[in-house]
Amino acid sequence: MTYPPLGQDEEKRLAILEEFGIHSPIADMAFNRLIQLTANIFNVPIVLISLIEAERQLFVASTGIATCETPRDISFCTHTIQTRNILVIPDTLADPLFRDNPLVTGEPFIRFYAGIPLFTRTGYAIGSLCIIDRVPRPDLNGGDRQNMQDLAALVMDKLEMRRLERARGASQGRFENIAHTSPDAIICADEIGTITFWNAAARKLLGYDSKDIIGQNINILIPGGPVARLRRLVADKEALQHGGTLELKVRAADGAWIPVELSASMWVDDQHVSFGAILRDITERRRNEERLFQLAHMDHLTGLANRTLLTSSLEQVLRNEDAAIIMLVDLDGFKDVNDNLGHAGGDAVLVEVGYKLQHCVRSGDVVARMGGDEFAMLMPGLSDPQRAAEIADQIIDEISKILAVDGQPVNIGASVGIVIYPIHGLTIQELLTSADLALYQAKAEGRHCRRFFTRELRELSQAKRSYQTELGRAFEQNEFELFYQPQVRLSDEAIVGAEALLRWQHPVKGLLGPAAFLPALESGPWAERVGEWVIKTACRQTAAWRKAGVENFRTGVNLFSAQFRTGNLARQVRAILAETGLPPQALELEITENIILRHDETMLLPLRELCQDGVGIAFDDYGTGYASLSMLKHYPVTRLKVDQTFVRAMCESPPDAAIVRAILYLGSSFKLEVIAEGVETVEQCERLRKKGCLEAQGYLFGKPMPAAEFALRLGLGR
Repeated sequence: MTYPPLGQDEEKRLAILEEFGIHSPIADMAFNRLIQLTANIFNVPIVLISLIEAERQLFVASTGIATCETPRDISFCTHTIQTRNILVIPDTLADPLFRDNPLVTGEPFIRFYAGIPLFTRTGYAIGSLCIIDRVPRPDLNGGDRQNMQDLAALVMDKLEMRRLERARGASQGRFENIAHTSPDAIICADEIGTITFWNAAARKLLGYDSKDIIGQNINILIPGGPVARLRRLVADKEALQHGGTLELKVRAADGAWIPVELSASMWVDDQHVSFGAILRDITERRRNEERLFQLAHMDHLTGLANRTLLTSSLEQVLRNEDAAIIMLVDLDGFKDVNDNLGHAGGDAVLVEVGYKLQHCVRSGDVVARMGGDEFAMLMPGLSDPQRAAEIADQIIDEISKILAVDGQPVNIGASVGIVIYPIHGLTIQELLTSADLALYQAKAEGRHCRRFFTRELRELSQAKRSYQTELGRAFEQNEFELFYQPQVRLSDEAIVGAEALLRWQHPVKGLLGPAAFLPALESGPWAERVGEWVIKTACRQTAAWRKAGVENFRTGVNLFSAQFRTGNLARQVRAILAETGLPPQALELEITENIILRHDETMLLPLRELCQDGVGIAFDDYGTGYASLSMLKHYPVTRLKVDQTFVRAMCESPPDAAIVRAILYLGSSFKLEVIAEGVETVEQCERLRKKGCLEAQGYLFGKPMPAAEFALRLGLGR
């Protein structure tokens, strides 16, 4: 291709642009598919196919942006068409040429831009294909640049077809005039099939010189009555509306058969009929389309479908099937694999998991990697919950059997969330959200298990979202309050401590217990600040009670996992103890299994430091989940709290009684203190005392109560 000089003949460029006849966005599925393909490949929110006119930039097709044009003088693509290569701006705010651009400082707030010029066959840049993000990104690598070039070629392919369609709708003379500069092979023939026109691209594609082919019958290229086929094609209004194309093979001069896409036109001049045929070699285009489709729809690591392909497959299933089952699978313990084996080892595990998942489902089912260590399965036509449970159990079993990768030991499990269409939802978003809720429930209930979606999960999720919008106000308006539940010494039932429990005095709903709002609080941005407030309030109150004469009194405070994120927990607690004058031995921090199972250094280090200072560390709800006994050896735990479910059932259930005895034995063996929760009857109290349990808490000794009421229980008055 011969390029015009960089300062292009603007008048000529605009004249060529006018040949395309595009003055508004194109409602064409082919362009929409290309836009979406580009967005999926590069994972960007905004993709544009733009044409640069005299005064404006027109978005022929776009996604992620509300407007369809911008003034040319602020257009990024104006700079792109002045280059011969891809223009990349990794961070617009760091580029003096673009940082004050109104498209950067205002909508769509461009921070990353990459654009490639769209060149006509004569070398004029009429516009660009560009990808945009609202956050900075690194420069494109070699593979990304090749993908941009292939996508731009497909865009120009579609644009050139529109130019030719516009020309063939005019006259044969205009059509032949434009055909001289077309990259597509173009042939014209008369009513009986005699070839009357043959452009340079046709000679290049098929190998015939014009002097050898003009005057020949078109049958030598397209056997089998091509004139009748062309007549039928141009007479088919519906076909013309969708591009008017056929896919067939044509014979080249050397005898080879070339697959082409054929578009036809017909003119009538002085009662003489003529035909025009545009031939496009689809070999290379099909290869590029297939490669780009694979890139956009397949996970590059595992070879499985990606989220985009799963979504489109699910959309098709909802149209054509009466039932389907969707499962989400999340790996348990995968972070440890990455930490111990590195990312190469983690990648090997993900590949092995993908292989096992494919062997757990039927050949027609879709297995996808959603990202990270999360996978999904789509099983069309399946509606039996029992069969779904069997498949999920098989998945959990098979993944647990991955014991080594490249000779390195691996210890992972799987949690599975299951939904059934149409019982659990009717839309893609509803089904995937429901599956995610079921998966979250499986992980919350101990991992290595499966859970079906229930309506209650959605109600809890909706309540959680509604509370998250109010929690900031609650914190700022001091609506949170601490209640205290007595902890007693069983030998004489004297109060030796308390557990501080969070309550919310909601302005409309009244006093709310933790079950109503803790899930929303723990997953939101306020957990760390509320957690610090709880520690400070409990320490200040405990210091006041000890100063008032309640010696050796301690208070237990539950921690949120969010309090470990910044690494400031130990420093924060030390500062609060110093500020309130409370000795470390008077504070006990309670950790639950969802925290303790994340046994990395961000959890262990602050707990070790505080334990060395004398702060107690209690393992709450012990015995209800999957925490291993070895954790008692590695964690700086000073107390085990026997979960109330075992305590309440131990008088009637020998297995529960055995669990209580086992926990008491563990405490004795590891030199850990033990306290039983949920004691409600004298019989339970006596049983615990006989088994050697020294401390307990529960409704028998007092419900959680405000600080003023608790002070009366301590004999301190108000």
